[in-house]
Formats: sequence, C-alpha cells, structure tokens
Amino acid sequence: MSSRSAPGKRAAERPPSRLARAGVARRPRAGSLWGVVAVLVVVGFLAELLSIAEFGPQWLDQAGAVAITGGFTAALAARTGGRPVVAGALALLYGLVAVVWGNETVLAGATVGSAVVTTVLAVMLTVPAARFLYAAREVLIALAVSGVGAFAVVGMRPHASLDAFDFVTLALAFLLALGLVFRLGAGFHGVGRRGLVMLLVGGGLVIVAITYAEVFRRYGSPALLDPVFDAVRWWRAELGAVPRPIVTLVGVPALLWGCHMRARRRQGWWLCVFGVAATSNVATVLLNPETGWLEALLIIVYSVLPGLALGYAVVRLDQRLTGPRGARARRAEEALAVRPEPRRFSPLL
Repeated sequence: MSSRSAPGKRAAERPPSRLARAGVARRPRAGSLWGVVAVLVVVGFLAELLSIAEFGPQWLDQAGAVAITGGFTAALAARTGGRPVVAGALALLYGLVAVVWGNETVLAGATVGSAVVTTVLAVMLTVPAARFLYAAREVLIALAVSGVGAFAVVGMRPHASLDAFDFVTLALAFLLALGLVFRLGAGFHGVGRRGLVMLLVGGGLVIVAITYAEVFRRYGSPALLDPVFDAVRWWRAELGAVPRPIVTLVGVPALLWGCHMRARRRQGWWLCVFGVAATSNVATVLLNPETGWLEALLIIVYSVLPGLALGYAVVRLDQRLTGPRGARARRAEEALAVRPEPRRFSPLL
C-alpha cells in the first residue's frame, strides 16, 4: 500500500509548473500596475484642483494633465492587452516634451491624444449589464472617467479651433474604438445581420448629426438660424446650459444599449463603439473658455438624463421584439443573461 501511495505523494510534492508560477506572479504585477495608475490619476486630479483654486505654481495644471494622461494611457493598454508600461511611459514623455517645449502643434497633438485616450478608455472600462439600472450605472461610470479626463484636456492649455478639435477627437476615438471592438467582437463575421443594421443606423446618425449641424451653421439662412440661436440663448439664460444632441440621441443610448446587450451577445460591443459620441463630448466640454464649471456640469446633466430615458425605451423595445413577453419571463431572462467577460480591471484581450 505504501508503494502504491508513493507516486501520489510524489505528485503532491511536485513543484508547480512554469505556467502556474507565471500565473501566481502575474497577479501582484497587475495589481501593482493598477495601483500606479491610480496614484498617477489621483495625483494629477488633485493637481488640477489645486490649480483651479490658484494654489501652487503656474505649471501645476499642465503637470496634472500629463500625469492623468500617462495613467489613462497605461490603463487603456492594460485593459486592451497591450504593453501598459511602455505606453504609459511614452505618454508621460510626450506630454512632458509638449508642455516644456510649448510648441502649439505639439501641444495640440498631446491634447488630442489625451482626449482620445480618455474617450476610448471610458468605453472600454464598462462591463456587461443584465438589467437597465446596471447599464445606466455603466454609462455614469464611463462619463465619470471622461469627466476626470476633461481636466487633463483643459489642463494642457491647447491653442486650437474648438470645432476642429471636437471633430478630430471624435473621429480618432471612433476609429480606435472600432479597431479594438473589431477584435473584441470577433471581426466582421461576428456582427451578424442585426449587428450590421445597428452599425449602419448608428453610423448614419452620427454622420447626419455632425454634417447637418455643420452645414446648418455655415450655410443656413438668417431666417432659420435666428430662431435657433434665440432658443439657445433662452436655454442658457433660463436653465444655465444647452444639452448636446449627439450625446442625448446617439452616445448615451448606444452605450447603455450596448452594455445591456453585451450581457447576452458579443454584438453589443459594436453598439458600444458609438458611446464615444458621449464620452468625447464630456472629455472636451471644458475647452470652451466661455463655458463655466457649473454650465459644463449642467450640459452633461441635461444631455445624459434624456439619453438614459431614450436608452430605456430602446432596451424595452428590443426586449419586446426579441425577448420573452411578460415581467416574469423578462426577470428569468435577466437572471440567465450571464455572458462572461473579464472584470473591469482585467484585460479584455
């Protein structure tokens, strides 16, 4: 009996494999990485707050912006399976060169990079949500990340056209998110007919919203423009801010619906791409020198609340058309909606 149990004892005493040792060693490394990211972001955010309070040296806001950008870049690389140390170090180096050199082109490039990283990271940090309330929570988390990044964007002190900056940021963020989701959604063959319809509708809405607003502003007749400008002035005077239509109609509903669908189908990632329409607007909301702190907050609130209501209507319509009927059946479906994804601070790829 002792001879038979000896192999079992030897197997129990056998040292762990190289893969097991690597897995054990990886956990603290990932934890320490996110700890460094948290320190960079918190220190940078505190520096921005001190600069707003006019406490400390004049370069404090730019130093805080560089720290937040470096932390967010490392976090995005870690979340998407890249090299976070290399990406974060390069972002810190480029940010330092931009603010020390002071060249307007280099500084504008650093600011655009900060806005794009913030915009995409906010979407990538979301997780699947089986219920509407959980999906709304994911939207608020994404907007909170974008809000922190907004301090870094304005802290860079860029000198650029606001319209051009918004368009470039949205376009680059959309392309980056699309490239990442192409891998997360298993390529175009994972889109399916339903996902293709969502992509075409979402892309069409973004293009129409941007094109119509630009053409209307540039070539609209005074008879059409004057009532619109009067309404905008009334909103600002009476309610303190004007909501952003692209956030309300596209960004927030798409991100909410996408997180809700990701709990059931990976096609939801393709919907989340259009969430950058919301996160990019929040990340750049402070760039307008005429927009105060309270007005910036009201812009976000007035844009997000109707967007959540519209997202709720879309989710309920989707469930009615494709899901089970009745409240009890819907609750049972929500309990079974457990499509696995990595946790919020784990690599997606």
